[in-house]
Amino acid sequence: MGTGRAAIAVAALVALGGCGGSAEGVETPGLDAPGTVLTTVKPVRQDVVNKISLTGKVGIDPVFGIVSPHNGEVRYLDKKPTATPVDEDTWVASVWWDGERTEVEIPKGSMLAGRLMPDKARVTEGMPIVSAKHAGYGIVAEIDSAQAYRLNGAAQSIRGQIKNGPGPFDCKPLGTVAALPEGTVPEPKPDPTTPPAGQPGASAPPQAQTGGDQTQPETPAGGSEPTGLRLVCTAPKNIKLINGAEVTLEVITGKAKKALVLPIEAVAGSQGKGKVDLVADGHTRKTVDVVLGLTDGRFIEIKSGLKGGETVAVPGPDLPDAPPAGDPNANPSGPTG
Repeated sequence: MGTGRAAIAVAALVALGGCGGSAEGVETPGLDAPGTVLTTVKPVRQDVVNKISLTGKVGIDPVFGIVSPHNGEVRYLDKKPTATPVDEDTWVASVWWDGERTEVEIPKGSMLAGRLMPDKARVTEGMPIVSAKHAGYGIVAEIDSAQAYRLNGAAQSIRGQIKNGPGPFDCKPLGTVAALPEGTVPEPKPDPTTPPAGQPGASAPPQAQTGGDQTQPETPAGGSEPTGLRLVCTAPKNIKLINGAEVTLEVITGKAKKALVLPIEAVAGSQGKGKVDLVADGHTRKTVDVVLGLTDGRFIEIKSGLKGGETVAVPGPDLPDAPPAGDPNANPSGPTG
């Protein structure tokens, strides 16, 4: 018996000695090596519809914005806000560019609410320059910043459904996607039919006629304050509306046929430019830039940057966190000295 016990003790010591050896090369059971990609996808081609659901309410005389049709200089007509809706599309401002004038109108059934830019200000295409009020009932949906980028551009179609009420129905959008103040109307300015100074056909400034200094007038300060973002649309006349009633809106802003797409989880970014991680044969990641297009909330269009045969890691790359306030390494131009 004594010999047996000794043999068992020696075996136990040998086993313990093996466990106490070097841990190098020993992997934890159930875990993959660091950097191993667990999930991948390949781009596919399919139709994409940029469809967004919004929650809105019925309101009276909602304010909406009219935008500049292109880059240029805005000139306003001497028109003041009124409580009477216009009975036809009405000219309220002009945008001049390269000697050509484009008229800006408020739509039939609306009222001028004010100017959103100083007269003779330089404006860019799509910038709100006039605010108007729709006369009567309208449907207003508030929009957060993430939705605003998906709604950037004209809505191709809007369908509405009133909670516990009529619908679905087509809802006609008004103006731009923005909640705008009513604005103000300053003192009358030069006739908007006269080209800006320096354009063909423009008359000389008063200083030039009297021999004075021919400096151009400075653009006055001002402009509209941001007040949030909203979409305003109107229901057909046969739809009964009640002020304050809740409405669900389905907005389609774009469609793409047979687009190259990836799941949104595989992409860093959601508008314009983004990044994806390509997976090489050795299961290593390489981050590349891509140009993004439409998204339906599940898939996102890859307009360029991929050919279609790549293997892409899921989830996509993480964007670096911003450095803490006061961090000396926060200098975007890199370390100095």
